Amino acid sequence: MNTERADLLECLRRRRGFLLHTARGLTDAQAASRPTASQLCIGGLIKHVTSVEQGWAAFAAGGADTMAAVPQDWVTGFQMTEGETLAGLIAAYDAVAAETDKLIETCPDLDQSHPLPVAPWFEPGKSWSVRMVVLHLIGETSQHAGHADIIRETIDGQKTMG
Repeated sequence: MNTERADLLECLRRRRGFLLHTARGLTDAQAASRPTASQLCIGGLIKHVTSVEQGWAAFAAGGADTMAAVPQDWVTGFQMTEGETLAGLIAAYDAVAAETDKLIETCPDLDQSHPLPVAPWFEPGKSWSVRMVVLHLIGETSQHAGHADIIRETIDGQKTMG
């Protein structure tokens, strides 16, 4: 594997690790709790990042139509719903992460690109390369790891760093 791929993977894995660190030792009730002014919870953030990563990996592999085939839950995608467990959400995240890692490792060309889906938040006619997708996942995961860190500190004083 070339240095760029190794660097991208290391960065993404580290950000995933920060997010998962916030969940260590939590009960399902704590992972579902919303102790801040936000409606976010740690379990819901893990659930959301799993879904986002799965969708963007599908985009990187096959474009907007492939991404659209990945189900998205816009209603409860940030929540732990009845019957969901933190362990189950983490297992799902680990499975999606392994598939994304495999895609990054085996993609013939990080410059391979696809037109972005039609949406108000994307520039019309813009395309993203596999590299840009990975960079987006790093940013998305980092942002939500920060949210989770604040929630965890509110729950019991634990923090990822510091």
